[in-house]
Amino acid sequence: WGLALPIWTFEDNSFYVVGSKKELKELVVEGWDSFEGESPHRPWIDELKIKHPDTGLIGTRVLDVGNPWLDAGIVPFSTLKYSSDKDYWKEWFPADFITECFPGQFRNWFYSLLAMSALLEEKAPFKTLLGHALVKDETGREMHKSWGNAIWFEDAAEKMGVDVMRWIYATQNLETNLLFGYGPADEVRKKLITFWNVYSFFSTYASVDEFIPAEDGQINKEALTILDEWILAKSQLLIIQANKSLDEYDVSSFMKSFEIFLEDLSNWYIRRNRRRFWKSDNDDDKKTAYATLYNVLINTIKCVAPVIPFCTETMYQNLVLSFDKKALKSIHHCDYPEVDKSLINKDLIINIDYLKKIIELGRSARDQSKQKIRQPLSKVLFAIDNDEVSQFIFDNKDIILDELNVKNIVRIDGTDNLISYSIKPNLKTLGKKYGSGLVFIKNTLLENQSKWVQMMHDENKIEFSVDEQMFLLEKEDVFIDTYASEGFSAVSGGGITVGLSLELTNELIQEGIVRDLVRHIQNMRKAAEFAVEDRIEIYWNLDGEIKESVTKFSEYLTSETLTNKVHTVFHKSDFESELTIKGSKINIGIKKI
Repeated sequence: WGLALPIWTFEDNSFYVVGSKKELKELVVEGWDSFEGESPHRPWIDELKIKHPDTGLIGTRVLDVGNPWLDAGIVPFSTLKYSSDKDYWKEWFPADFITECFPGQFRNWFYSLLAMSALLEEKAPFKTLLGHALVKDETGREMHKSWGNAIWFEDAAEKMGVDVMRWIYATQNLETNLLFGYGPADEVRKKLITFWNVYSFFSTYASVDEFIPAEDGQINKEALTILDEWILAKSQLLIIQANKSLDEYDVSSFMKSFEIFLEDLSNWYIRRNRRRFWKSDNDDDKKTAYATLYNVLINTIKCVAPVIPFCTETMYQNLVLSFDKKALKSIHHCDYPEVDKSLINKDLIINIDYLKKIIELGRSARDQSKQKIRQPLSKVLFAIDNDEVSQFIFDNKDIILDELNVKNIVRIDGTDNLISYSIKPNLKTLGKKYGSGLVFIKNTLLENQSKWVQMMHDENKIEFSVDEQMFLLEKEDVFIDTYASEGFSAVSGGGITVGLSLELTNELIQEGIVRDLVRHIQNMRKAAEFAVEDRIEIYWNLDGEIKESVTKFSEYLTSETLTNKVHTVFHKSDFESELTIKGSKINIGIKKI
């Protein structure tokens, strides 16, 4: 190991530096037969003895070696026939890519490569250098066997899985140390399971419905819903981001985009379209949903295949080769996806983002009100300045009504009917800035609180003058409290205010009861391990308000739970459970038909 120094010493304490193999062969007097054909490293070079050209004394090579990084630095020349075949060498030099730990190598390998190449060729020996920080344990300590915190690769691969391990590394900001351990791995595994569940969802339902993708993979664009168009557009933006990031060796930016996309795909597209796959009476609409999700899945697994090669290979084998025996035998034989710009509708993406924001704020309002999501409410109100977005919201209000479990949606001109504000000065910061001027600030903020809140929202500052003295208040200088009007729960954010009416009618309460029953039956189906398409019968004894509620919303209950018949007498079934609603205990039995 290390660079054998070409220095021979003699008994008169003199030394001689040999300048080339040719000169070495002329001076050598012993050991050439065992050295010839080998590289000039130990142990072969130690066999050589030379005759000093001036004194005639016989000398041996010093046993010291140079820093091994000096040897590594000459590799682009010593291994690529630099001295013997320049044309061949030019085909390979400079290298496309080099990567190593930056703290450990910028003074060693990176430096030696640059130094050697600068001297010999006056150019860099590589086109791209990717230097990264260190790997430490999940608490930030260095890993040491003696400390008991070292993790061996084989153990990690077996326990956390290699795709999980690769995902951890791929999402890391290279400028910061990677905190590696089984705790962080558990968080990444949840994301990988989400991705696997998306694939499993499609595979399960596609198998039940015997879906076969079009040979050319094309989609009937005329039949797409807005959410179909949206997820297709999002998948194309992911392809753009993937190509850009990987071209720049910025894998972490791509993976962050993928994680956001995965949330959109799983928690929005599939969740919102689930019933199109298992319950739709419209075969054409169901085929469109399958074709859309298939297109998105194929492009997605090809995008992330370099990062999680094993899971994506399994998905490819099932999604592609099971349909097309002529397809390439591995996902890693496929070309990287190319963007289809015709599928990108940026206006739709912006509008859907607003729609999602309204739902997000509505859910926050739900949380504040303590009203569970299964309890229907009469209406949601929203205030927004953009008329085009508002029209889009109304055109697609069914999504909001379903997500927030409300019956109606209303746009209001201002937020005064929903929200009031209280703005107060931060005495700690403003006292230091303005001293005695604090009394003017207090009085001014009290005059028109809504005005100052709006100014802070729009401009991130408040400016006014009193008796020719100017005051500038920034975010940290004020406290803003929000209060919902009586009978409402309201939240603001991103230029949108959303409020929920909390008044409950008897009919809304009854529907809430039935929704609780539906959720419980769905959990029973899952616990009983019924297939997603299995039809069932229900057995129970009901009376009073619960019986009245079920009678009124029987169609909803049977449709949601795939129930063919409801029996009014409870008896032993395939699976039984007990539920308490409104203080009453109900015994429920379900039987697979």
